[in-house]
Amino acid sequence: MPRFVIDPDIARAKTPDTGLYTDPALFELAKERLFAASWQFIGSTDLVKEPGDACPLTLLEHYIDEPLVLTKDKAGKIRLLSNVCTHRGNILVHEPCKVNHLRCRYHGRLFHPDGKFHSMPEFKEVKDFPGKNDDLAELPLFQWGKWLFTSLGNQPPAASFLQEIMDRLHWLPFDDFSFRPELSRDFTVRANWALYCENYLEGFHIPFVHAGLNAVIDFGNYTTELFKYSNLQLGIAKDDEACFDLPPSSPDHGKKVAAYYFFVFPNLMLNFYPWGLSVNIVKPVSLSETRVSFLTYVCDEKKYNSGAGSGLDTVEIEDEEVVEAVQKGVRSRFYSYGRYSVTREQGTHHFHRMLAEWIG
Repeated sequence: MPRFVIDPDIARAKTPDTGLYTDPALFELAKERLFAASWQFIGSTDLVKEPGDACPLTLLEHYIDEPLVLTKDKAGKIRLLSNVCTHRGNILVHEPCKVNHLRCRYHGRLFHPDGKFHSMPEFKEVKDFPGKNDDLAELPLFQWGKWLFTSLGNQPPAASFLQEIMDRLHWLPFDDFSFRPELSRDFTVRANWALYCENYLEGFHIPFVHAGLNAVIDFGNYTTELFKYSNLQLGIAKDDEACFDLPPSSPDHGKKVAAYYFFVFPNLMLNFYPWGLSVNIVKPVSLSETRVSFLTYVCDEKKYNSGAGSGLDTVEIEDEEVVEAVQKGVRSRFYSYGRYSVTREQGTHHFHRMLAEWIG
């Protein structure tokens, strides 16, 4: 199995061994060391609006495949629980519903909305029962605005991943962001998940791949800022293209910001436009297949599909064509590694250094 050592000096650094994209053992290793241990986006508080609401979720379906359920108790507290009955492993909640208790339809075991064991028929004779293992496991839940994040592992705190983003956009009216399922969709990409992230993390390819986006973004003023477990690509609008009306409290006040492209390690993109937010979740399916979920939250209907935030499906298709070609290329016996543009590929270099840190 290849090991990755990425030189911290981008001017000297080489990209990772191609095993990152082709080694099945490394793909499996990343499941626990990377994805289970990091913070993952799971949706918003709109999934459980009222006390008694329960909504099933699958964390990274087809990869980690962990069944979870989001609940809201009578006191209004939102919790994220294992969706697996502690008796025989049956799935408890199959679709969004309103409940007083979580009831297993296999043998009737009941749980409180907070996951604590309530009752079980035909178990009077069982010794030392119930115990702590009869409760549903509760996962950590981090809330920013209406958006929710969780982790399966012994992770750094969520603020390590999100604080710079929260501080940068403190002025946005998050309560006005409304999820639009009809504008949301999944894309299947025939390439390794890391190649998709690498492509996102540099604007270097914009003039060569995205003619439409290049027409509204000032590539000469396109910048990348690096944080501990995240980074920002700041898109500046050309001419009179749509841009944010930034308040004086924003550190970007006075700039014609067309888009905030935030990447949260290892697989989350938060793309803020004047009309709202496009959440992109990169979900590994296999070594050479990835599903990318585009979740659309609109806060200003009049500005929707304008400026840098327009034609996102077209941009996605253009990106897919590139990364699918790269997936074929990295299998070549004549390719082993590349070098980084010091001025344009800081985000990709940063991503590779984090991979080396977390996976080894």
